Amino acid sequence: MSMNSDSKKRVVVGMSGGVDSSAAAAVLIEQGYDVIGITLKLWPQDCVSRAEDKCCGPQAVMDARSVSSKLKIPYYLVDESEDFQSQVIQYFADEYKAGRTPNPCVMCNEKLKFGTLIDRARQLGADLIATGHYARVHPNEDGSRMLLKRGLDGRKDQSYFLFSLRQELLRHILFPLGELTKDDSRNVARDCSLRTADKEESMEICFVPDNDYKGFLTKANLAETHQGDIVDVNGTVLGKHDGIEFYTIGQRKGLGISSPNPLYVLELDAEKNQVLVGPVEALDKQSFVMDRCNWIPFENLDAPVRAVVKIRYNHPGCEATIRPVDRYTARVDLHTAQRAITPGQACVVYQGDLVLGGGWIRKTVAQEGNEKQPSEIANETLAK
Repeated sequence: MSMNSDSKKRVVVGMSGGVDSSAAAAVLIEQGYDVIGITLKLWPQDCVSRAEDKCCGPQAVMDARSVSSKLKIPYYLVDESEDFQSQVIQYFADEYKAGRTPNPCVMCNEKLKFGTLIDRARQLGADLIATGHYARVHPNEDGSRMLLKRGLDGRKDQSYFLFSLRQELLRHILFPLGELTKDDSRNVARDCSLRTADKEESMEICFVPDNDYKGFLTKANLAETHQGDIVDVNGTVLGKHDGIEFYTIGQRKGLGISSPNPLYVLELDAEKNQVLVGPVEALDKQSFVMDRCNWIPFENLDAPVRAVVKIRYNHPGCEATIRPVDRYTARVDLHTAQRAITPGQACVVYQGDLVLGGGWIRKTVAQEGNEKQPSEIANETLAK
């Protein structure tokens, strides 16, 4: 339903050059908003070639400008490459160096796609921002807090990447595609004859070509090889590695060591500069601590809560009990052990479609009572 012109609200749409942000702008225009398109130029100059077809690349800018012209809305390109370098790319490198596996998309959403976008919007006289994310946001019953929910299209739901958004941002965000499916969005773009209607989407991190993290870190001079030990759960040295930042929890290939039984990366110890390996069974864990928590329907988690958690974006979710440790820290006890719980990844907490919040996985911990340690599992495996 369209607004009448006297109540028209101005909204700035983050235009990534893809079909989703294009459709979001079109939907808002149909709903009667005064729409302005903005693309945040995120790529550093040396990133142009490897980001050419990504959401931060030159082709994306051309597509976003074309869509804005077709929709007859103002369009701006804003250079945020320095902040992207310091707040996303540097974070990406630092996490790997610390033995953690980063999630730069969550960080980019929090710091730039929403944090920076609202500042730019206010400079343009707008109090609302919008993106093409598949998620929903609306006030609770008394209007005291904003709630975040999964997108209606379960296949495309992106609420996982938005858990860290705080109330001061959620109050100014619109997700026009939250009630739509991906096919709906493409149809909106087709109906408006937008060039992005059939554009393919990339699931890779925008600044890492071909998902080659090691290649990116070394070529961008964000990491250099430095040898350390690959050890088993008993501390026996099995071989050498070129840097813990080039390994991830659960990795099996590329270890460069021989063993009668398959070995997997279990832990990355930055302090000792060691890669700990062991049998696949040792990857199964049931408890971990997450920090830097953000809670959405309430300010603090004051008591244990039973919910479903996702420990990575493509994780199907599992039931867990989340117990507060302090304001920003919580312990998660999974009801069923999960494989390759990875420090540095986001853990997002759900009750049905409602996002309760989440945090960043800091470390796995022994399950209260009887969790077996990696060495015990290893010894049992070798005894079979």
